[in-house]
Amino acid sequence: MTDPDSAQRHSPHVHLNLNVRGLGPSATLAINEHSAELQRQGREVFRLGLGQSPFPVPEFVAQALRENAHQKDYLPVKGLPALREAVTDFYRRTEGLDYKPENILVGPGTKELMFIVQLVYYGDLVIPTPSWVSYAPQAHILGRQIRWLPTEPGTGMGVQAHELETLCQQDPERPRLLILNYPGNPTGVAYDEAQLREIAEVARRYRVLVLSDEIYSGTRFDGRHVSIARFYPEGTIISNGLSKWCGAGGWRLGAFAFPSHLSWLLDGMAAVASETFTSTSAPIQHASVSAFLGGPELDDYLDRSRRVLAGLADFFQRTLNEAGAKVVPAQGGFYLFPSFEPVREKLLARGIRNGDQMCRQLLDDTGVAILPGYNFGRPMGEFSARLAFVDFEGAAALRGIGPDGTADETFLRQYCDRVVKAAERMAAWINE
Repeated sequence: MTDPDSAQRHSPHVHLNLNVRGLGPSATLAINEHSAELQRQGREVFRLGLGQSPFPVPEFVAQALRENAHQKDYLPVKGLPALREAVTDFYRRTEGLDYKPENILVGPGTKELMFIVQLVYYGDLVIPTPSWVSYAPQAHILGRQIRWLPTEPGTGMGVQAHELETLCQQDPERPRLLILNYPGNPTGVAYDEAQLREIAEVARRYRVLVLSDEIYSGTRFDGRHVSIARFYPEGTIISNGLSKWCGAGGWRLGAFAFPSHLSWLLDGMAAVASETFTSTSAPIQHASVSAFLGGPELDDYLDRSRRVLAGLADFFQRTLNEAGAKVVPAQGGFYLFPSFEPVREKLLARGIRNGDQMCRQLLDDTGVAILPGYNFGRPMGEFSARLAFVDFEGAAALRGIGPDGTADETFLRQYCDRVVKAAERMAAWINE
């Protein structure tokens, strides 16, 4: 048996990359694992930390995976040709945008592709505060500059054209990568056409590369998602995948769509992909063709899921607002980003000094697990948080709502009771 002391003396010295030192696991994954551990200890936990789709993979897509389980060959680095063709069909059908199959890059989740695009494109990362938890850490790992755009609660805390203009004016020629995520994580807020046109105008003026993270496009409650690529096609990469609107997060399938004259960037990313993940899982790619091609079954699935999510968002928003918090209405996705600043004095009186303490105390007192706004780029001292209203049985909810049903309070208490209880517990906790 190896002597532990000897092993310690002779093991390699700690030479950790400076960009990784102090970097912890993703906050969303960490809260999910912590919630699971509390449940193993016998605690009742309402898991509103990780934004995983509660709905099952549509049956016809799951059947396609079963039929392609035998697929074992390495596929082209850019992706299965039939899948890249299906992705172009998806954008032609949903956005009226024309892409060539050779300008589609498939990867093991959009998260991996986002890391690679930051590696290949040398420019500052520009994101609003708040933003998804992994954008900034990826830039930090790569040693990229991060520029946070100020936001306003009244506009949903998203990118504002005038703030982007102010940033770009400081150094007009500096290369920048703007990530525009909508419907947004963590806010659930989307952009209307007027806002997108204004952002596109500024981006074009300063030749900003836009990565439009549209992973939640299919969850927009009114079904009317519009891509900024309609207004800035020459400078926009669209990011999408199966994790959110198709309930297949664990499948790890994402795709980037490039305009033809950004082929140099796609080729650079493909070169890195060939030296890292090689290609995305063959059975998953073959099965994903059916999802991007869509059809009546997927349309019905999306319609039902949107009605459920819209009902939950409205209930949670109203419940917290009535308790004294401030919640901007969501237009899609699984998230709300409540501000507890209106009840700051109540929290301070209980010895709670920041958002992190607030979320820890909420979990201890009520079993509701949410994440502090600090994890999304907000100040530590701000009382804000992100919650994901996904702790319910999605398959039962889809069956229960039917083709014409409404996700009213009676429906939510029957099919989404854990989310309803979580909202009510949070409201009661605020008013203690």
